Amino acid sequence: MKISSDVTSQPMSAAEGQKQAKLVDAAQQFEATMLQELLKPMQHGQSSWGGEEKGDDSASDTISSFGTEAIAKAISKGGGFGIAKQIVSKVTLENQKNSEKKIS
Repeated sequence: MKISSDVTSQPMSAAEGQKQAKLVDAAQQFEATMLQELLKPMQHGQSSWGGEEKGDDSASDTISSFGTEAIAKAISKGGGFGIAKQIVSKVTLENQKNSEKKIS
């Protein structure tokens, strides 16, 4: 999903474009981390593939953790709960307000 800041009406320079891209990436990472934490309880309720009791297998825990992380990132990149979009919007608006204060 492409997150853009609809708040600004001015064209962006290359440096501003890079800052915006970093902000979008950081916001999506934040949302993915939050989603991963929300998905963790579901990971612990899983039974093993063969139907037998789940043991203390650190390898399967690691793989399951990677899977949860991948799902959370995919959900976030696809729009997630809209948290990343809100963060980008609010930070961009706040940045514009601060820039306007410096000019006046």
